[in-house]
Amino acid sequence: MGKTLVAYFSASGTTARIAKELAQAAGADLYEIRPATPYTKADLNWSDKKSRSSVEMSDKSSRPALADRNADIAEYDTILLGFPIWWYVAPTIINSFLESYDFSGKKIVLFATSGGSGFGRTLAGLKPSVAADTVITEGRVLNGRQTAAGLKAWAETVI
Repeated sequence: MGKTLVAYFSASGTTARIAKELAQAAGADLYEIRPATPYTKADLNWSDKKSRSSVEMSDKSSRPALADRNADIAEYDTILLGFPIWWYVAPTIINSFLESYDFSGKKIVLFATSGGSGFGRTLAGLKPSVAADTVITEGRVLNGRQTAAGLKAWAETVI
């Protein structure tokens, strides 16, 4: 078993909480994927077709700018990659992250938070953003309270 990173994007704090708990349970390092321009409450207004998140999610080629590219991906064998589900897929900032680093030969396991949907077409939307020899798999939707023992047990099965 090599070194593991929990990388996550969180717009409201829900995914951040789970990611921190997962990193601690798995004995992994933690990295926050941050947009260059943080999302405001108005940006996340799903009912407004002109809100930033709605515009980004309507354009599958959208790649929101990242605040930094400081993750030392080369140091890790496995990346547990977390995000909220937006419109049954990962937010396009996850594609920005994946396209900003070389994940060749790495294993990426997805985890998500969601208000009620599963992964939908998330995996299909993310695979083109990594090298062909990157193993990227659907992990789990981690909603609600998670126990440290439960997170550790899940991490041990995927790392």
